[in-house]
Formats: sequence, C-alpha cells, structure tokens
Amino acid sequence: MGCAASRHGAVSSPPYDVSSSCSYNMSRSASASADLGSSSALSIWSRPVRLEAFDEEDDERRRLSGRDAAARLGNVRRCMEGEQAAAGWPSWLSAVAAEAVHGWVPLRAESFERLEKIGQGTYSSVFRARELATGRLVALKKVRFDSVEPESVRFMAREILILRRLRGHPNVVGLEGIITSRSSPSIYLVFEYLEHDLAGLSSSPDITFTEPQIKCYMRQLLEGLAHCHARGVMHRDIKCANLLVNNSGELKVADFGLANLFAPAPAAPLTSRVVTLWYRPPELLLGATAYEPSVDLWSAGCVFAEMHARRPVLQGRTEVEQIHRIFKLCGSPPEDFWRRLGLSHGAVFRPQQPYPSRLRDTFAASMPDHTFRLLATLLSLDPAGRGTAAAALDAEYFTTAPYACEPESLPKYAPNKEMDAKLREESRRRSNLPSQGGEADKGLSRGHKSMRLQDTNQSHVHAEVRRCRGRWAHLRVLFSVHR
Repeated sequence: MGCAASRHGAVSSPPYDVSSSCSYNMSRSASASADLGSSSALSIWSRPVRLEAFDEEDDERRRLSGRDAAARLGNVRRCMEGEQAAAGWPSWLSAVAAEAVHGWVPLRAESFERLEKIGQGTYSSVFRARELATGRLVALKKVRFDSVEPESVRFMAREILILRRLRGHPNVVGLEGIITSRSSPSIYLVFEYLEHDLAGLSSSPDITFTEPQIKCYMRQLLEGLAHCHARGVMHRDIKCANLLVNNSGELKVADFGLANLFAPAPAAPLTSRVVTLWYRPPELLLGATAYEPSVDLWSAGCVFAEMHARRPVLQGRTEVEQIHRIFKLCGSPPEDFWRRLGLSHGAVFRPQQPYPSRLRDTFAASMPDHTFRLLATLLSLDPAGRGTAAAALDAEYFTTAPYACEPESLPKYAPNKEMDAKLREESRRRSNLPSQGGEADKGLSRGHKSMRLQDTNQSHVHAEVRRCRGRWAHLRVLFSVHR
C-alpha cells in the first residue's frame, strides 16, 4: 500500500463517516426513537394531566433519549474501531484516536528505506527516507509517546487531526500517511521532504538574503499562518527551524506538535508554556491562559528580525531574562497592558524603572520605513496591536519596491537545516573560531552592532532577573498548565 492510496482515502472519507451498516443502524435507531417520542407526546395530550406529571414524563423521556443517543454513539464508535482494526490500525490507537486515523490505511515500514537523521526535537526525531516503490524522498517523523497512556496518545492524535485539517495549502507541510501496525508500539508520520529550513539557511556564513528574498519568505510564512488561523488552528511554535524550504523556493510551516484549536471564548484555559523561548510572546511569558493567534504573529516578527540580523534577536536564557530582554528592546508596556490582559500578577516582572523602546534605534537605520513598520506591528507588546496574518499580507511592505521575488527564482542551495547549523557551530567551537555572530557583524547596520554591544553589558537586566527570580517559583504555581 503506497502513499497515494492513503492520500486518496483521506480525501474521499470525511472524518465522521462510518460504514453503510453503521449508518443503517443509526437511522433505524433514530427513526424508532422519533416514533416513540411522538406516540408518547400524543398519549400525554389525549388526557388531562397535572403539570408535575408532564414534567416527570418529560424528564423520563429525556433520560431515555440520552441513553439512546449514548447507545447510538457507542455503536458508531464500535463500528469505527472495527473498521480500523480491519484496516490494520493497532487497537491502542483506534481506541483513543479513532477520528484521527479514520478513512486512512496504515503504511508499512518495509515500504521505506530510512536514511540519515535530519532533525531532533523534544518529542520526536525526523529522518530522511526513500519510498521504495517510487524512489522519491520523504521525511519520517518518529513520534515519542507512551502507547499505554491515553493522554499521550491523544496529544499525538491532535497533531494528526490538525495536519489533516490543514492539508492542501502550498505553505503548510503535507502529511502523506502514517506508518504503524497492530504489532508495533511506535508511529512514523510521513511528510513530503524539503531540503532546508530557515534556521540553517539564515545562519549559513555563505548565504545572505536580499530584501526581495526576505519578502518572498515572509509572504509565504504569512500565507501559511493565514490558512492555519482561518481553519481555527494556532501553531504555537513558529521559529526558523520549523519553516521548511525546498529547492523550488517554497516555504512551508511544519511541526504542529504544539498546535491547538482556538475559539473566541475558549471553554478551558490554555497552557502558557508553549513556543520556543526566544520566539515566545510577552503575554505567554507573563502567564496568560487565554490568548489568540496573535502569539504566532509575535513569533513571525522574531523570524522577520532574524532574517535581517542573521541571528535570533532575543536570546534569553530563562523566562525571566527573556521578558526583560523583550522590554529592553520593545520598551516597557503601559499600565493598562496588565489590566486589559488580566495579568495583575505580572507586576512581579515590572522593571524598577521603565525601559524606553530601542526597536527603532536597533533596526530602522538598516530598514526602509515600510519594512520597519511591519516589524514594529508584529513585535507589538499588545497582542491586539499585531493585527492578523491576512492584514500583514496587505501591508505596504509587500506593495513597495523592491518587490518579493518569485519562489522559483530563489537560489538553489545544498541541503541546509538547523542540525547543520549546530554542527557548524560545534566545529567552530572546537577550532576556536569566531561564532556566527562575528561573521554576521560584517553585514549588520550600526544599530544591529549596537544591539550586540548592549547584549554584552546586561548588568541592569541581570539585576531585574535577580529581583524576580526569588518570586518565580511561587509564580509558577499560579501558571497552571491546563492543556
């Protein structure tokens, strides 16, 4: 069974489809229930009854209807599990994540030749592989989880459901299938293969992005985010390493392991402990548990700045240091920031004296006004000030020369990923050569260099960190991790 069969099955089968026999049983049960309900209603109204008697019978009818609905739902679930067992899905997966794999057929591990490791995360490893039947390259993501722990399986299932919801957009990485079997406790997600990620490209000493190239990458990033947000998905881990690029110049948002659905009025609090530290927005660092897709736009602003500076611009070592680095670059938030976002306990992090914004001093000298305005919008301390991904695509930045180049006109590079960047940095350390920061300084503006010099003298930031660190353990108790 090849990837093509799995893909077609996924497209033709909606998430809640069941077999014809299941549908027949459901409709028959529903009809019987409707008939029972109508006859009961007629018998009540054909004779005088006390209001209390009507209420009692109505309550009983609701109880019967609820039990009948639960029974029908149970029948549907058993039918789905039966179909998935016949398709070859392991019982531990179909019992907890039936909806995630419904309509698909598992791929077989022996259909692929696993090559080298190309990525490593907290919860997964990524390998380059070859599909033997076609010879084409794919990426295999081995997900680490405990198959006997339902909650662990549910998190993995959520990633699959979100990837299926987002399929078909040119700027979102495509899930092509799942490798597992009834006898296997592990799962590989099969993705299209892309040769690079933005972390590897932007940190390479041999690569310097032009303004049209940066515009091309940013346009594709925002297109991908606009699609995610329109489909009700927050990525919650946008960073250069999760933005993949192929040799056709296409950028695709990847790694939805921390992604979640959002609603205007969420039913339950969200966890604030998402997004890689250097790309995490201030509201999450301050413990917000009700937030929206604007968290992704802050991260996109960090990526935008990184492509210009050729290094991450907010490199805190702890959460406390990270929030003070943000305040030092973007300025201290106004008083109503804490009140409007419900972050009254965030007063713990308020600096003893306010920071002025240094964003313009740091970047404006090397950027046209329209470029700086987009950066300032994305790096707004106020989540509402960041706008939306769709609005960012309409910014003057994209309608002013030099225009974004077309993806196919981007240079062709040798494979270059975050892992390659780490190997380069390790090689430099062993050879006692200057880090990438030293190389990058050659192309930075005076403002960028001043930012680097300021980063070497952080005594006042460290003083704030020491002031807050004693209260941080207590504050962590308040920041409960809900989901």
